[in-house]
Amino acid sequence: MPAEAPSGDGFAPDGSCAKLDRMSQADPIRLFVTHLWEPGDEYLRVFEYLESSRNFFYRNYSAPEKRPSGDKEAAKEELRRQIAPVEAVIGLSSLFDRDRDLLTFQLLYGQASQKPVVLLKPFGSQKPVPKELADLADEIVEWDERALVDAVRRQARHEDTTRWDTIEFKLD
Repeated sequence: MPAEAPSGDGFAPDGSCAKLDRMSQADPIRLFVTHLWEPGDEYLRVFEYLESSRNFFYRNYSAPEKRPSGDKEAAKEELRRQIAPVEAVIGLSSLFDRDRDLLTFQLLYGQASQKPVVLLKPFGSQKPVPKELADLADEIVEWDERALVDAVRRQARHEDTTRWDTIEFKLD
């Protein structure tokens, strides 16, 4: 009996675990980047890094411009809706000082939904990541395009990201 092809959710039709497909233009990694209902500098910088990486395809599910009218629960429900379909959450630790509760909610919901969390250290700062945030992250990375992309590939699709740098120099 031939093996059945895996569905898009990582499970075979019979419910058993299937090997996840590699990221491609036809099957981009679904991402959510934490926000406080505005696309701040670091939020935008994440996408600059992702766009500058060759052969990295993603779909952004975060929508900071869609702030719901209403109370905090309406805002949390909209965040749940944005996070639900993603494969990984990219957390901006710098948001912690601006709104600890909202950032923590986004990371906790991602973790509770079995979405891996890649946490970025504060940009341009030597300030350590608060332990409260570090405990919610599957991986913590510096602001480096390659480190971010590799962490997302590892966490979202379990892709091996072993890369080698080649340095050419002349011997005198």
